[in-house]
Amino acid sequence: MLRLNNTFYPGMRSVLIASFVLILNACSTMRSSPAPVEDKKGVNSQGIWMSVGMAKIGASSASALGAENAGKPGYYTVKQGDTLIRIGLDQGQNWRDIVKWNNLDNPNNIEVGQVLRVQAPNSNASTNASATDNNAVLVRPVASASQPSNATSTPAPGPNTAQTNKPLSSETADEIVFSWPANGALNAYFDEIKNKGIDIVGKAGEPVLAAADGKVVYAGSGLRGYGNLIILKHNNTYLSAYAHNQTLLVKEDQSIKRGQKIAEMGNTDSDQVKLHFEVRKQGKPIDPVKMLPPR
Repeated sequence: MLRLNNTFYPGMRSVLIASFVLILNACSTMRSSPAPVEDKKGVNSQGIWMSVGMAKIGASSASALGAENAGKPGYYTVKQGDTLIRIGLDQGQNWRDIVKWNNLDNPNNIEVGQVLRVQAPNSNASTNASATDNNAVLVRPVASASQPSNATSTPAPGPNTAQTNKPLSSETADEIVFSWPANGALNAYFDEIKNKGIDIVGKAGEPVLAAADGKVVYAGSGLRGYGNLIILKHNNTYLSAYAHNQTLLVKEDQSIKRGQKIAEMGNTDSDQVKLHFEVRKQGKPIDPVKMLPPR
């Protein structure tokens, strides 16, 4: 055995030396390759480039969504949480008209920063605003809320009498007669920030009446905080809103007379049975009590 070992030991030594040389060559080859940190830089650089690209795409989309009209009269820039129903209420418009004026394929697909036309294309927003500031639309309260639903407006005496018979327009004098939309006590009054209308308490199922002649521009529950809601458009200046109803009795585009039953009182999206009633002038909330006759 000893002789055998003496015979083959030199061969094993050669194998070990050859293996050591191969390992040294492999290490030399690995050091000549790019370090992993450079690969990481490449990935990071690509990530930064992609972010810049997305920003450019966003700017391009904003331009396509009408950013060039931002701030112009008759246009509105969409904010977080907006819906077309709320925009229509705040702008004093039928949300369906806004869809038509902006050629929207999907009314549920509007984006923050998108600029929408909120005045008819052939209207002059500045003229309309001026006419409103000059009290172009007159409001006269009636004696009670129990008048028949087919009651008609009586022209008020004075220099504006001749104008009250003109067609509905925000640029002509037009008399709107308001009546109380429900019986019951007031438990919340108008506050421009905290409460954009008044709250009338009652019992579930009690009638909710149209406060003035008009057309239904919305009937549904798509506006958070209002529950089952009806919005009536009375002319190009005034809207009224009726919230938290138990049952809705009218449909969109339906013409309504003052005193007509349009809903039943309820507590949808509310902690108690009540009617939340708003009046909007060119979309701006105003105190409904000032529009209603004394009780």
